[in-house]
Amino acid sequence: MRFSVVLHDVRSAHNVGSIFRTADAGGAEKIYCCGITPAPFDRLKNLREDFAKVALGAHDFVPWERADDTVATIEKLKSEGYKIFAIEQAEDAVPYFGVPPGEFDERPFALVLGNEVEGLPDDILKRADRTIEIPMFGKKESLNVAVAFGVVAFGLRFREGLSRGTIE
Repeated sequence: MRFSVVLHDVRSAHNVGSIFRTADAGGAEKIYCCGITPAPFDRLKNLREDFAKVALGAHDFVPWERADDTVATIEKLKSEGYKIFAIEQAEDAVPYFGVPPGEFDERPFALVLGNEVEGLPDDILKRADRTIEIPMFGKKESLNVAVAFGVVAFGLRFREGLSRGTIE
Protein backbone atom coordinates (compact mmCIF):
# COMPACT_ATOMS: atom_id res chain seq x y z
CA MET A 1 0.00 0.00 0.00
CA ARG A 2 1.53 3.27 -1.13
CA PHE A 3 0.17 6.52 0.23
CA SER A 4 1.08 10.13 0.84
CA VAL A 5 -0.51 12.78 3.03
CA VAL A 6 -1.63 16.29 2.07
CA LEU A 7 -2.24 18.72 4.93
CA HIS A 8 -4.31 21.77 4.00
CA ASP A 9 -4.15 24.74 6.40
CA VAL A 10 -3.64 22.61 9.51
CA ARG A 11 -2.83 25.28 12.08
CA SER A 12 -1.26 23.46 14.99
CA ALA A 13 2.39 22.43 14.86
CA HIS A 14 1.52 19.86 17.54
CA ASN A 15 -1.05 18.28 15.21
CA VAL A 16 1.41 18.34 12.31
CA GLY A 17 4.09 16.71 14.48
CA SER A 18 1.65 14.02 15.55
CA ILE A 19 0.67 13.36 11.92
CA PHE A 20 4.35 13.04 10.97
CA ARG A 21 4.94 10.52 13.74
CA THR A 22 1.84 8.51 12.82
CA ALA A 23 2.70 8.71 9.11
CA ASP A 24 6.10 7.19 9.87
CA ALA A 25 4.48 4.40 11.90
CA GLY A 26 1.93 3.76 9.15
CA GLY A 27 4.40 3.75 6.28
CA ALA A 28 3.48 6.96 4.46
CA GLU A 29 5.75 7.82 1.55
CA LYS A 30 5.55 11.61 1.80
CA ILE A 31 3.81 14.49 3.54
CA TYR A 32 2.89 17.76 1.85
CA CYS A 33 2.51 20.75 4.19
CA CYS A 34 0.24 23.10 2.24
CA GLY A 35 -1.17 26.57 2.81
CA ILE A 36 -0.59 27.74 6.37
CA THR A 37 0.36 24.26 7.62
CA PRO A 38 3.61 24.65 9.56
CA ALA A 39 6.52 22.67 8.14
CA PRO A 40 8.99 21.04 10.55
CA PHE A 41 11.43 23.93 10.09
CA ASP A 42 10.62 27.62 10.32
CA ARG A 43 11.64 30.22 7.71
CA LEU A 44 15.08 30.51 9.37
CA LYS A 45 15.62 26.73 8.98
CA ASN A 46 15.27 26.09 12.72
CA LEU A 47 13.38 23.02 13.87
CA ARG A 48 10.08 24.13 15.41
CA GLU A 49 10.12 23.19 19.10
CA ASP A 50 6.35 22.63 19.26
CA PHE A 51 6.55 20.31 16.23
CA ALA A 52 9.64 18.47 17.50
CA LYS A 53 8.09 17.81 20.91
CA VAL A 54 5.45 15.59 19.29
CA ALA A 55 7.12 14.33 16.09
CA LEU A 56 10.14 12.88 17.95
CA GLY A 57 12.32 13.00 14.82
CA ALA A 58 9.77 11.54 12.38
CA HIS A 59 10.62 14.33 9.90
CA ASP A 60 13.97 12.57 9.45
CA PHE A 61 12.23 9.41 8.20
CA VAL A 62 9.21 10.63 6.24
CA PRO A 63 10.04 12.77 3.21
CA TRP A 64 8.11 16.02 3.20
CA GLU A 65 7.59 19.06 1.04
CA ARG A 66 6.33 22.56 1.69
CA ALA A 67 3.74 23.75 -0.85
CA ASP A 68 1.75 26.97 -0.86
CA ASP A 69 -1.09 25.77 -3.09
CA THR A 70 -3.02 22.67 -1.99
CA VAL A 71 -5.04 22.46 -5.21
CA ALA A 72 -1.87 22.50 -7.33
CA THR A 73 -0.38 19.78 -5.09
CA ILE A 74 -3.47 17.61 -5.53
CA GLU A 75 -3.44 18.15 -9.30
CA LYS A 76 0.26 17.20 -9.40
CA LEU A 77 -0.42 14.00 -7.46
CA LYS A 78 -3.35 13.13 -9.74
CA SER A 79 -1.13 13.60 -12.79
CA GLU A 80 1.30 11.13 -11.21
CA GLY A 81 -1.47 8.52 -10.91
CA TYR A 82 -2.51 9.06 -7.31
CA LYS A 83 -6.09 8.55 -6.21
CA ILE A 84 -7.21 11.35 -3.90
CA PHE A 85 -9.16 10.58 -0.71
CA ALA A 86 -10.43 13.64 1.19
CA ILE A 87 -11.11 12.92 4.85
CA GLU A 88 -14.13 15.06 5.67
CA GLN A 89 -17.66 14.83 6.99
CA ALA A 90 -19.81 15.53 3.94
CA GLU A 91 -23.10 14.43 2.41
CA ASP A 92 -21.40 12.28 -0.22
CA ALA A 93 -18.80 10.83 2.15
CA VAL A 94 -18.59 7.10 2.74
CA PRO A 95 -17.16 5.47 5.87
CA TYR A 96 -13.43 4.85 5.41
CA PHE A 97 -13.98 1.14 6.11
CA GLY A 98 -16.57 1.00 3.30
CA VAL A 99 -14.07 1.83 0.57
CA PRO A 100 -13.53 -1.31 -1.53
CA PRO A 101 -9.95 -2.54 -1.07
CA GLY A 102 -9.33 -2.34 -4.81
CA GLU A 103 -9.66 1.44 -4.65
CA PHE A 104 -6.62 1.86 -2.44
CA ASP A 105 -4.38 -1.08 -3.16
CA GLU A 106 -4.24 -0.81 -6.98
CA ARG A 107 -2.34 2.46 -7.14
CA PRO A 108 -0.90 5.05 -4.79
CA PHE A 109 -3.30 7.37 -3.02
CA ALA A 110 -3.15 10.55 -1.01
CA LEU A 111 -5.10 11.25 2.16
CA VAL A 112 -6.07 14.93 2.30
CA LEU A 113 -6.84 16.49 5.67
CA GLY A 114 -7.94 20.03 6.41
CA ASN A 115 -8.04 22.80 8.93
CA GLU A 116 -8.98 21.82 12.48
CA VAL A 117 -12.03 24.14 12.51
CA GLU A 118 -13.04 24.71 8.89
CA GLY A 119 -12.17 21.32 7.40
CA LEU A 120 -11.61 21.10 3.65
CA PRO A 121 -13.02 23.75 1.30
CA ASP A 122 -15.19 22.87 -1.69
CA ASP A 123 -12.44 23.53 -4.27
CA ILE A 124 -10.43 20.71 -2.69
CA LEU A 125 -13.38 18.38 -2.08
CA LYS A 126 -14.45 18.53 -5.71
CA ARG A 127 -10.97 17.38 -6.78
CA ALA A 128 -11.10 14.28 -4.58
CA ASP A 129 -11.83 10.93 -6.17
CA ARG A 130 -13.71 10.01 -3.02
CA THR A 131 -14.60 11.70 0.24
CA ILE A 132 -14.30 9.40 3.23
CA GLU A 133 -15.28 9.90 6.83
CA ILE A 134 -15.13 8.32 10.25
CA PRO A 135 -18.64 7.64 11.55
CA MET A 136 -19.31 9.52 14.79
CA PHE A 137 -21.49 8.28 17.64
CA GLY A 138 -20.93 10.87 20.37
CA LYS A 139 -22.28 14.36 20.91
CA LYS A 140 -19.17 16.20 19.69
CA GLU A 141 -19.18 14.50 16.25
CA SER A 142 -15.55 15.26 15.52
CA LEU A 143 -12.02 14.09 16.19
CA ASN A 144 -8.72 15.90 16.39
CA VAL A 145 -7.20 16.02 12.89
CA ALA A 146 -4.16 13.97 13.94
CA VAL A 147 -6.34 11.31 15.55
CA ALA A 148 -8.58 11.18 12.47
CA PHE A 149 -5.52 10.65 10.29
CA GLY A 150 -4.35 7.76 12.48
CA VAL A 151 -7.75 6.06 12.44
CA VAL A 152 -8.03 6.21 8.65
CA ALA A 153 -4.37 5.44 7.82
CA PHE A 154 -4.24 2.35 10.01
CA GLY A 155 -7.80 1.35 9.13
CA LEU A 156 -6.90 1.27 5.44
CA ARG A 157 -3.55 -0.41 6.15
CA PHE A 158 -5.28 -3.27 7.98
CA ARG A 159 -8.10 -3.53 5.42
CA GLU A 160 -5.52 -3.92 2.70
CA GLY A 161 -3.76 -6.65 4.66
CA LEU A 162 -7.04 -8.42 5.29
CA SER A 163 -7.99 -8.23 1.61
CA ARG A 164 -4.71 -9.98 0.75
CA GLY A 165 -4.96 -12.48 3.59
CA THR A 166 -2.00 -10.96 5.44
CA ILE A 167 -1.33 -8.13 7.83
CA GLU A 168 1.74 -6.22 6.69
